[in-house]
Amino acid sequence: MGPATETPRVNGDGLIAADGAVLPLKVWRPEGRPKAAILGVHGFNDYANAFALPAAWWAERGIATYAFDQRGFGAAPNRGYWAGTATMVADLRAAAAAVKARNPGVPLWIVGDSMGGAVAMVALADRPVDGVDGTVLAAPAVWGRSYMNPLQRGLLWFFARTIPWYPLTGQGLNRKPSDNIEMLKALSRDPKVIRETRIDTIEGLVDLMDAALEAAAKLDGAPVLMLYGRNDEIVPESPVLAAMRRMPRNGRNRAAFYPRGYHMLLRDLEGETVWRDIAAFMAAPGQPLPSGADARARAPMAKVE
Repeated sequence: MGPATETPRVNGDGLIAADGAVLPLKVWRPEGRPKAAILGVHGFNDYANAFALPAAWWAERGIATYAFDQRGFGAAPNRGYWAGTATMVADLRAAAAAVKARNPGVPLWIVGDSMGGAVAMVALADRPVDGVDGTVLAAPAVWGRSYMNPLQRGLLWFFARTIPWYPLTGQGLNRKPSDNIEMLKALSRDPKVIRETRIDTIEGLVDLMDAALEAAAKLDGAPVLMLYGRNDEIVPESPVLAAMRRMPRNGRNRAAFYPRGYHMLLRDLEGETVWRDIAAFMAAPGQPLPSGADARARAPMAKVE
């Protein structure tokens, strides 16, 4: 990002960042004054529409959702290029300030999906995000280098420095991100979803995941709820468990496991269970989740690594 020259704000269907960059914005609002607002931060190669399904459900229950395309993704500037962790964190802070200004007196929560969760973790570990009452991390991207094997780390380092521009598609990995097949088919036709990723962008993502895993131990401010699906084939269970265990046990932070959940928890076939838990946590962070997913997290978190 460039130097800060603007007051972050919502302007029509765009979020004006501190350096004047315009980041596309989607908004789902309930009728009348919302009882709470969510700032949705999407995952890798995705964009703001990642929140369309839960946001419609939340709007029916009085909760507004604002989601923006992060730089390098969707229709935001420099599509396909990694903006850098510092820039992504700065844009998150700008977005929170802009949404809060639009909704004075309304509780504001961050919901970070995968990569978006990692961005939120790094931001919160540095200092509180002004105006934010709490954060939900859905399948946060915390697969850092310490949980990769030497070959994976070595190949990433080598190719990022020799052919950083080379595009990878992920074809042949045979990974299932969700059980919602119709949703996945729609994503495959969506021109705003990135399908070929530069190697240096992947390296940037891994840098972010390293920072997010380290940040878990510093999440000691407003309440944090970390969610994970036991069928997640994108982010392995071990680093997520490590992040959950590292979160300060301050009475405000919670972990939740979904036995039938995949990586795209917010868009899985049982997504409504997750949406309801998030809404309940926002309303009463200290109370058990309706689904019991927080109780199911105790056993795996108690295991010795």
